[in-house]
Formats: sequence, C-alpha cells, structure tokens
Amino acid sequence: MSVRYMEKDVQSPRSPSTARARHRKKSTEAFPDVTKISENDLLVNDQNKYRSMWIRTYSSVWMLLVFILVVYLGHLYLWAMIVVIQILMTSELFNLLRRAHEDKRLPGFRLLNWHFFFTAMLFVYGRILGQQIMHAVTPEKIFYKLATSFMKYQMVICYFLYITGFVWFILTLKKRMYKYQFSQYAWTHMILISVFTQSSFTAAIIFEGIFWFLLPASLIAINDVAAYFFGFFFGKTPLIKLSPKKTWEGFIGASVTTVISAFLLANVLGRYQWLTCPRRDLSTSWLECDPGPIFMPEIFELPTKMTKWLPWKEVAILPVQWHALCLGLFASVIAPFGGFFASGFKRAFKIKDFGGSIPGHGGFTDRMDCQMVMAVFAYIYHQSFVIPQYYPVEVLLEQILGSLTFEEQELLLAKLKEVIDGRQLQH
Repeated sequence: MSVRYMEKDVQSPRSPSTARARHRKKSTEAFPDVTKISENDLLVNDQNKYRSMWIRTYSSVWMLLVFILVVYLGHLYLWAMIVVIQILMTSELFNLLRRAHEDKRLPGFRLLNWHFFFTAMLFVYGRILGQQIMHAVTPEKIFYKLATSFMKYQMVICYFLYITGFVWFILTLKKRMYKYQFSQYAWTHMILISVFTQSSFTAAIIFEGIFWFLLPASLIAINDVAAYFFGFFFGKTPLIKLSPKKTWEGFIGASVTTVISAFLLANVLGRYQWLTCPRRDLSTSWLECDPGPIFMPEIFELPTKMTKWLPWKEVAILPVQWHALCLGLFASVIAPFGGFFASGFKRAFKIKDFGGSIPGHGGFTDRMDCQMVMAVFAYIYHQSFVIPQYYPVEVLLEQILGSLTFEEQELLLAKLKEVIDGRQLQH
C-alpha cells in the first residue's frame, strides 16, 4: 500500500521537481523570439507596421520641435533638459522592480531612493554650476563667496548626505524584508551609476560647445530613424536575437547614412558660433568667440576628372568634419549595442518597454539607451583628440579662479609680481 502511494506521489504532476520543470519550460516559451526568430517577427512583415510608423513619426516630430527650441534657448536650458530627462529615466527605472505590496510595509522607502538620487546630482553638477556662477558674478558679491565656499566643501557635504542615507537605510531594515530591501538598495546604486555616468559627461560637454552635444545626439537619432526605415522596407535578414525586428539591411543602411550625415552635418553646424563657442557662465546672452582652427574652412581642389562632372572645382571642408567621421562610425557600429543591451535587459524582466511616456517609442529610457553610450564616447573623444594638448593661459586662469578664494587669488597675484620683478632685475 505504501509503495502505491509512493509511486502515485512520484508520478503526481504536482511534485516540486515537475512543477519547477514546468515553470522553467513556461518561462522559456514566454519569449520564443529570443531563441528562434521567424519571418513574422521582422518589421517588413508586420501587419500593423504602417499604423505604428505614423504614431512613431508623430511623436518624433514633436520631440524634434521641442529639442530645436531648447537648443535655440542655449546651454543652460539644454542642461536643464538633461536634468529633466534624467529624473524621468530614474523614475522609470525605480518603478521597474517596485512591488506595491512590499512598499506598503516600508513607508518612506521610495523617499530614501530619491535622497540618494539628489545627493548624486549635487555631487555631479555642484562643481560644474559652481564654476559657472564664479564666472558670472564679481568677487565682491555674496553669490561668489557662497560658490567658492560650496566648491571647497562640496565633497564633504555630499559624503555626509550619503552617510545620512546609509544610516537611514540600516534603521529601516525589517525582518522578512531584508532581501527585498537590499536588492532595492543595490538596484538604486546601479541606476545612479548608469544614469549619472552619461549625464555628467553630457552636461560637461554642453558647456564646451553645443556642437559637441548636438552632433552626437543627432547622429544617434539619424541612425535610429535610418535603421527603422531600411528595416521597414528592405529588412529580410535578422541581425540579433535580442531584437528580432533588427535586420542586417537596416544596420548596414543606417551605418552608411549615419557616416555620410556626420560629414555633411558637421559642416553645417560648425559654421555657427552659437553652437561652437563654449559657455563659461550661466547667462543666456549671445556668444562670440574665436572658433579655433578646427572650425576654420580649408579649401581643397577637386581632381580634374571630377570637375568634368561637377559644377565646382574646389570645396571648403572644416577640419572638424574629419572628427565627425569618427563620431559617425561609432554611432553606427558601437552605439546600437546600447539598444541591444536594453533589449536584453527588458527581456530578462519580461517587459516590452521601460515606460509609456512617448507614444510609439516607449519611455525615456528606451530613447536614451544608445545616447548614454554615445555621450560618454563623445566626451572622451573631445578631451583626447580635439582640445589642444597644451594648457593656454585662459585655461590656467579658469582653474585658478575655480579653486582659490578671492583672498588666495590676491596673494597669488602678489607672489607672481614679486617673481616677475625679481627676474626683471636679474636681466
């Protein structure tokens, strides 16, 4: 009798091993396109592709108009736009692993996450804005003294704000909630690292010149649109299992389009001082500056064989256009992997989009996945290959003004005068 019960128990479909096996099978079959891509998954065979295209186009036009307006307003408004997008992205990512049942048992736990967020924001943007304030006001004003004091003690302030959040987290730990709370703590820090890494580079490069922000961002948008339309009309060969609608035709067509666009767009954007001049303060006044050699056109004579077919014999090329080719190549080949990473991440958590803020596009995180990779590369490339390797007097003066108080600057000036007078006497 006991043997029969044992056999029945082993054969029972409710046994734990069988249940786990069925659960694994069900989770694997939830996304069949990850393991096998069929022709119906391709965008060219999508029955609702025209409706989706119009929704996507409508949203894209509105985003483009808002973006153009913000660029026209200037550096400070662009930085504010980045901060707003950053807050919206963080909100989407905070809500990704949120569980309403657990949150009800942890009052104030979401407030703790935002405490860490604004502490990180103060750490990243505090020094940038402090330097801009110092350039904008005279040393006699109270804002100058506040900015110098804040920059001197910024790291201490941010550290103790973080420690406050750390202690807050420890004090809120509850029995049977440890795993959830520590997972949320780790998730919060991962969000801060990923979001603030790209946004800090983006904010820094905006004040170096809107050109270096606008060109990389435009190339990502061009690559995304071109990949969509080439895949829409010609896509037949799947590119990667993580994104079943991505095709080799779309990838190659978008790469060629992006590189050509980079070369031509750099010539157009590089002719406006409003875009090429750096901003050293927080004002919104019109900018005038020496554009530098990379924005000065160079004349190249075309070969005789080409002039027979073309109406001009020479072309004017900005040296920055050769740098734009490197940015275009990165935007075509490497930056899309930011989107592939986001696709894999969404499939790991079984979600279609990070949010629904933008019709046809998903959330802000869905739109910024490739931009995050591109922003870091643009800043590193600019610092490594574009800015001069020597340190001009202006840069040294900015560093001195940014790190010394007014009294220390007066002392430095007196010391320099003594050194210069001494050398004059020697000669």
